[in-house]
Amino acid sequence: MSHIALVTLVVDDYDRAIAFYTDALGFRLAEDTDRGDGSRWVVVSPPGSGHGSTGLLLARAKDDTQRARIGAQTGGRVGFFLHTEDFARDHARMLAAGVRFLEEPRHEPYGSVAVFEDLYGNRWDLLQPAK
Repeated sequence: MSHIALVTLVVDDYDRAIAFYTDALGFRLAEDTDRGDGSRWVVVSPPGSGHGSTGLLLARAKDDTQRARIGAQTGGRVGFFLHTEDFARDHARMLAAGVRFLEEPRHEPYGSVAVFEDLYGNRWDLLQPAK
């Protein structure tokens, strides 16, 4: 069996990114290892994720080309989908934590959804799939 273990997200600063993903989105810091060359291996995972689930590798940009991609990794499209079992609870918690939602919640045939931006402007769906 195969699965996607990590998705790289280019960031400007490890600690600032960790703070956003853990404090504002409620992710857990799964790993933060100094690599000895000024870089770190930083992985965050959504709440409730377990072994075998996909995490985010927060990779600090190393040069101008990578810095130019921060926040624009998907060309302005929603590129990340955060599923929840309780949309109203998580939407309220994220609003209170200062997360910027780009729209009011919508209730679609596939579930409850609202688009938000992360610290860098990457677009995410907060989504509670329909049962």
